[in-house]
Amino acid sequence: MSLSTAQAAPTTRTALSGSKASWATQAHRTGASDQSETVNFRVYLQGRDDAGAQAYATAVSTPGSALYKHFLTPAQYRAKYAPTASQVAALKQWLRSQGLSVGYTPANNRYVEAHGSVATAGKAFGTTFSQYTYRGKSLRSNDSELSVPSDVGGVQAVIGLDDSMALVEHDVVPPAPVFVNAQPCSAYWGEKTVANTATPDGTKLPSTPSAFSPCGYAGTQLQGAYGVKQAIASGNDGKGVTVAVIDAYASPTAAQDLEAYSAKHGLPSTKGLFKEQVAPGTYNRAVNSKQDPQGWAGEETLDLEAVHTTAPGANILYVGAPNNYRDMDATLNHVVDSHSADIITNSYGYGGEALPQGYIKPQVDAQVQAAAEGISIFFSSGDSGDETGGDSSVAPTPDWPASSPWVTAVGGTSLGVTKDDSRQFELGWETGRSTLVNGAWSPATYQYGSGGGTSRLFAQPAYQKGVVPDALSKTYGGAAQRVVPDVSALGDPTTGTAVGQTQTGVDDADGYSYTARWFDDDEPLTIHVRPAYDDVTGVGSPDGQAWLDAVTK
Repeated sequence: MSLSTAQAAPTTRTALSGSKASWATQAHRTGASDQSETVNFRVYLQGRDDAGAQAYATAVSTPGSALYKHFLTPAQYRAKYAPTASQVAALKQWLRSQGLSVGYTPANNRYVEAHGSVATAGKAFGTTFSQYTYRGKSLRSNDSELSVPSDVGGVQAVIGLDDSMALVEHDVVPPAPVFVNAQPCSAYWGEKTVANTATPDGTKLPSTPSAFSPCGYAGTQLQGAYGVKQAIASGNDGKGVTVAVIDAYASPTAAQDLEAYSAKHGLPSTKGLFKEQVAPGTYNRAVNSKQDPQGWAGEETLDLEAVHTTAPGANILYVGAPNNYRDMDATLNHVVDSHSADIITNSYGYGGEALPQGYIKPQVDAQVQAAAEGISIFFSSGDSGDETGGDSSVAPTPDWPASSPWVTAVGGTSLGVTKDDSRQFELGWETGRSTLVNGAWSPATYQYGSGGGTSRLFAQPAYQKGVVPDALSKTYGGAAQRVVPDVSALGDPTTGTAVGQTQTGVDDADGYSYTARWFDDDEPLTIHVRPAYDDVTGVGSPDGQAWLDAVTK
């Protein structure tokens, strides 16, 4: 008599291509990760027709198209393009069967939030986890590509199992508490020079450069410099438009700072215009070396005051992620899927494009939905140039998400504003550092500057064809690629705007977020660029009423 044992067929698994970070190399591995640590992560689902969604978003954003400006509501978008309820149900069932806890899912079914131990997550996704050193940080990453059972259909990415989100940076390090600018400084460009102003300690300075930096331009100075002061006074002030500002954490004094700044610089009150919220389904993470709530407060304050300066009649919605991890992406998805704003401005990003593909595609999906709904998304192009730091041995790269063709990437400039609030000069921003030694300046070394460059991830979008020169778009050889930035505005902290924050003084910081209104258009995807493009300033900066007339046609 013989006995036969039925063998269960092995489960076929599907690898999630590009789910391992490029920085997680064997040479950088330092050891195994803590297997007992809890990881919160999101499993993102494929939409039911991603190609169709992109085609529709392009059509509604292209002048001359039969669908031009025929935007969808969030409900219409979900019904046509979002992942299905059955996809979500199958995914949740599988996650629970693996011993993982299931949490929030947004209305557009874009992802399912889950959590569990590193060991449990590794077993579920068919991998192990180790610590790797990258950019001076110890980061966790999966050692191989993630995988899921093939019958759990439509999984496209998992975000949060590795520490790639720790690479998020906000633009230009904000001031520490009790920071006050050094004197002397000028109220406008050229007011104080080495010829007419002595230094506090009597040190004699070389004749070049001659002008002391501005103390920080006030809002109305910038309105004048960009030629929109009269338009704002005439009622073109953003009334009826809602601008969402997304950052991490929330400054406890943001509302009072915004009101005090407005009163000081001749701007209208923000009462009734300003609201704050936290996106649902996000979570608090303990403050550690990778979390910096204090540092983000200055960025938030700058962004809010910049928006109110350029669009004093607009509604401002601050949406704070409770951490600077993947909740930044979830917050953007929430604003888009609830259509909480007409414009979304973001002054943060990753230093380059060296991210797992799983981090890229889900945010592109949210950007495509925004375009289909008529929402404009702006990202600053960063403040580290092409991320080489002047080192020719380092591969140049633009920053993500600014490199996405579905957002408007905004570069930074250095701006000189005259006594009568007109623009004296505007140049692509690069800051060098020199030291005064024995009465002479040492040779300048690169410190920071406007982000830009050619993407390795995205092909050239239609709106850059015939505008961006081949020398830039084909810099890697082969087909033309997306080039950053699209446009530009004040970004140099040396010629920056005054920022009013609760401390002992007023800080002079960068002005990236001023682009939120000047580059606002009811064409959320395409910007009709003109010749004379470069990868520092794009096609240039706003030129007063002529710009407003062009973008409102």
